Amino acid sequence: MSNSTNFRFGFCASLTSIILMFSAGCVEKQKIGAVDLYVDAVMLRENNENEKAAEKLNKSIEINNRFSLAYSLLGEIYQGMKDYDKSAVYYEKATKLNPWSFKDYFNLGRVCQLVNKFAYAIKAYSTACELNPNHLQANVNTAVCYYEIRDYNNALAYGKKAEQIDPNVSELQKVLGDIYESQKDYEQAVRYYKRALEMDGNDPAIMTSLAAAYLRTNSNEPAKELLTTVIKMQPDNGTAYKYLGYCCLQLGRADESIENYNKAIEINDKDWDAHRGLGVACILKGKNQDGTVERSMKDEAVKHWRLSLDLRPDQPNSDKLIKLIRAYSK
Repeated sequence: MSNSTNFRFGFCASLTSIILMFSAGCVEKQKIGAVDLYVDAVMLRENNENEKAAEKLNKSIEINNRFSLAYSLLGEIYQGMKDYDKSAVYYEKATKLNPWSFKDYFNLGRVCQLVNKFAYAIKAYSTACELNPNHLQANVNTAVCYYEIRDYNNALAYGKKAEQIDPNVSELQKVLGDIYESQKDYEQAVRYYKRALEMDGNDPAIMTSLAAAYLRTNSNEPAKELLTTVIKMQPDNGTAYKYLGYCCLQLGRADESIENYNKAIEINDKDWDAHRGLGVACILKGKNQDGTVERSMKDEAVKHWRLSLDLRPDQPNSDKLIKLIRAYSK
């Protein structure tokens, strides 16, 4: 090889090295610029200047589109702004770039849960549980989401796992009560609702759920006592009035049943179940000693049954209700 050829080869190799070093330096400077923007965004976030923080983070991502922390903070900002769909987009990107981030998977599950995208929430939460199996809230939230899609077996599995982590959480006991109630294991439901109430005795939601479970087991008097307490605490609780209407019906107190069902409908006239129950209460009130029913009570019952069917044509046992309407319309 001639000296001139050696010179050209050496020069080209040196030039290539210089270009690569320069490019690497530029990339490194760009990454540093992305980090600087991220730090600025963190400071703005601490001062509640969320829109300005988001602008900094978007610029940071333009420089380095694999900067997982920037995506994660954007998810956090939009979550705080209650823009849950946009938040989910950024959290999902963060999880793809950093698949070991428990925090991002948990928050992705949370924002999906808040917009009722339970299948997506389950996918994120279950991964979070794999990354941190003993995280209480991750297991509780996974159980809740499985419950919402009526997968009660998986809901129970995560609920029991959460109970192993910490049984002294009223929210968890309430969730387990809901799961058992949906599985029609009412005795277990009562057990868990009672434990939840022991931990949080002033929660009307737990009282109402326990009362409903009592009604399922024909324990009408304790149900009535609970529902009366709930109504004192929440005079506009239509569900409590509806359950109390059913409770009084079971106890044979037609007048009280009608009064409570009417109150439930006054609060929510779209409650198909309350209309249905009111119809039954009207028939009970209108019954004579010979077994016949007063015409006015028949008409009132049929009116509410028809309203019930109009509000929800596919309600459980709708065929029986149609037969009742035909029988009492004569």
